[in-house]
Amino acid sequence: MLRQILAGTMLMGLAAAPAFAGQQPTTAQKADKAMTGGKIADEAFALKAAMGGMAEVELGKLAAEKATSDDVKKFGRRMADDHSKANDELKTLAQNKQITLPAEPDPRARAMHDKLAKLSGPAFDRAYMQAMVADHKKDVNEFRLEAKSGKDADVKGWAAKTLPTLEEHLRLAQSANSAVGTSGKK
Repeated sequence: MLRQILAGTMLMGLAAAPAFAGQQPTTAQKADKAMTGGKIADEAFALKAAMGGMAEVELGKLAAEKATSDDVKKFGRRMADDHSKANDELKTLAQNKQITLPAEPDPRARAMHDKLAKLSGPAFDRAYMQAMVADHKKDVNEFRLEAKSGKDADVKGWAAKTLPTLEEHLRLAQSANSAVGTSGKK
């Protein structure tokens, strides 16, 4: 029992350490924390999903605007539409759970956007679709895990409800990726 109390105290101290050092952890750092179980894991999932969803909307709009392939343009529009809807649902869920979601994507997503914005023509199409295949593989795995193992019934339910759409996105991304002549590997 004493070990459990000491372990809990140490975890609380570690979580507070950045504040005592005068540095607040970023939203991305909070989402990436490898804490398991309960509300913390579900909240981290929601934060990460929100950042990813916002990135998908921005990148989708960029693809709808810049792509040369009709398949890639269509895919981009679909990403912007579907992820906007999922983001709205997640915002409502987060408000009900008193989870503060980030206002913008994380720096990695911003860097990807900036990299893609500099490309044009078939090079843009290939780079965007490669990113979408890789990202959706990761997303499907994360949503599948939350839908199976989440502790918060509402967050778990949202993940389960959103998962089929992400699986469809992965199939569409792989198809569009093949159409623009890439292997889907980074």
